[in-house]
Amino acid sequence: MSAKFIVSATALAGAMATALTSLANAAPLSQAEIKAATAAKKEKCYGIALKGQNDCAAGPGTTCQGTSTMDFQGNAWKFVQGGTCTSIVVPGGQHGSLMPIKS
Repeated sequence: MSAKFIVSATALAGAMATALTSLANAAPLSQAEIKAATAAKKEKCYGIALKGQNDCAAGPGTTCQGTSTMDFQGNAWKFVQGGTCTSIVVPGGQHGSLMPIKS
């Protein structure tokens, strides 16, 4: 077996591991995670998540967590401490919203 083949196989294995990890992270939040966030008095805040870092809801055709396609996407939310959402300011002067933001 050549060194080139071993390096290629290692690179392929690494790429597959990364892809599988990404898919696992894109899963919807579990009921236990949602209950824990609710118990901690967290609320859903739309329009504040960075690309790929939303907790859920990113519009049609998405699987949920980690699927927002752009920073501050209006239909993607992130859990924040209760009562703080609308005071969060994002670039451009927009604020977080308790409801999805229509673009």
